[in-house]
Amino acid sequence: MDPQRFRQSTAGQVIRVGEGETAYWAFVPHPLPPHLLADWEVTAVLSEADRAISELAGLGRSIPNPHLLIGPFVRREAVLSSRIEGTQADLADLYAYEAGQLPLPGMEAPPEADIREVLNYVNALEYGLKRLETLPVSLRLMRELHERLLAGVRGERATPGEFRRTQNWIGSPGCTLNEATFVPPPVPQMYECLDALEKYLHSQDVYPPLVRLAFVHYQFEAIHPFVDGNGRIGRLLISLLLVQWQLLPLPLLYLSAYLYRYRQDYYDLLLGVSERGDWRTWLLFFLRGVAGQARDAVQRTRELQDLREDWHRRLSQARTSALTLRLVDALFVSPILTIPQVQRLLQVGSYHSARKTVEKLVSAGILQQEGEVTYGKVYIAAEILRIVHNPA
Repeated sequence: MDPQRFRQSTAGQVIRVGEGETAYWAFVPHPLPPHLLADWEVTAVLSEADRAISELAGLGRSIPNPHLLIGPFVRREAVLSSRIEGTQADLADLYAYEAGQLPLPGMEAPPEADIREVLNYVNALEYGLKRLETLPVSLRLMRELHERLLAGVRGERATPGEFRRTQNWIGSPGCTLNEATFVPPPVPQMYECLDALEKYLHSQDVYPPLVRLAFVHYQFEAIHPFVDGNGRIGRLLISLLLVQWQLLPLPLLYLSAYLYRYRQDYYDLLLGVSERGDWRTWLLFFLRGVAGQARDAVQRTRELQDLREDWHRRLSQARTSALTLRLVDALFVSPILTIPQVQRLLQVGSYHSARKTVEKLVSAGILQQEGEVTYGKVYIAAEILRIVHNPA
């Protein structure tokens, strides 16, 4: 790491670690919050983000069955957050894996390790949301999330659930410590930074919540406290803090689609805070992402809500059974499924009854059979996948 690039930074300081040939430079971020001057452009973008978040929060409170919509959004976030780290799985792959039907007929499956990483993200986020009922976002929760994120996948050797005990660094593949673009704090200073970050999470200051959220995300990534999985944990914390700070009643906003689309800007702007103390550009980028993704989530939520109401209306007019309507709702949790899975979801003992219920949805155009197989048929609610996973 070139210390000259960080000499003028107001966000932290570079320190010399070790002696002789093994010595290197590392960056230690200052405790939050930074001191920022009033800025009308930032204020205008913040106002736009606040309005978009408020609209999404209001929609979340008005939805009759919000739990039906959380699952698709969580899985979309898991796919895109993991894709930033290089996985190849998409939303259909994840749902097919959960249904025990990977690969889908006529399709090539990504490596199972990729899908396991995505599923771990889902599990970690769902665990974190449940855990917020008894434990706020804290160092302890970060470790618990990390343990679940890396369980049984490629990062399993990276001490899941534990903060790092060695120096890590960020740079091009195969680079050495001294060739790195960025070197986070050494372990002793890392613990000091984490302690300060936790205190900040539990304190109040003059900055609005969305600005504080941008501060926290940068700070966590600059500390880089885990051997692996820092990016995903940092993005998980955004979702959890939006709920904990009561900006949203439900986890409906996720930034990974935005960060994936502009991932080079994302990396460059985080580095710009460290190198130059350029909080302003990072804040504008982050707040614009919040505003855009909140509007996107409103649109997708309304489309899913309208789709569910349309299906219920059509089936009710055809005097279908309550069991069929229950399966419609189950599709928003599992839009790719098999008849045995329908048996479990609807808790019916008869395979014949489950098959008849599926056939009613096929006749209504709600489900489509994937492929032409005779046995082990797989059915897909393609409209749900289209709404959730299509680009904005």
